Amino acid sequence: MSDWERASTARVLPPARPRKLAKVPFVELADGRVQGVVSSGSDIGRVYVSSVAASTYEFSCSTNNNRPCGGARGMFCNHILSLINESTLQYGAERVARYLRVEVPEPTAQAISQTMGATRPSQGDSTAAASVFSQFLRHLAYLEFKASTAPVPELQWFPSTRAVV
Repeated sequence: MSDWERASTARVLPPARPRKLAKVPFVELADGRVQGVVSSGSDIGRVYVSSVAASTYEFSCSTNNNRPCGGARGMFCNHILSLINESTLQYGAERVARYLRVEVPEPTAQAISQTMGATRPSQGDSTAAASVFSQFLRHLAYLEFKASTAPVPELQWFPSTRAVV
């Protein structure tokens, strides 16, 4: 275990497999959803914030300025399919299927997507898009930091690993 992993209060899990960040730069399992940011295929300056809810598979896809995705009309758009695919690369298909509560004999990104799509999930609102995009921008800001073992000021509220006397 490296020094930074020992110093961290949160356990860091490596990705299940390496993935390219150009198409889906941000994906997470949070707030009962697989959610993330997906790059537009047609406009380099546009990204989509997509999500799929656990259990109900209610989905949402909109641009970063809250315009609805034209492809998400009653079914999963390509952005959501890319998000599911990349989430299985990042976290592993078994973990994503378990998180979304999808029952498939052999979890793969395609099997997860097809099983959820077969339930004809409804299209949800995009109210979570703002917070997901904000988290993505926060993560991008960390890329500008120089490598250091010093504490990050905005993360100072995390509890110390040492006992307080």
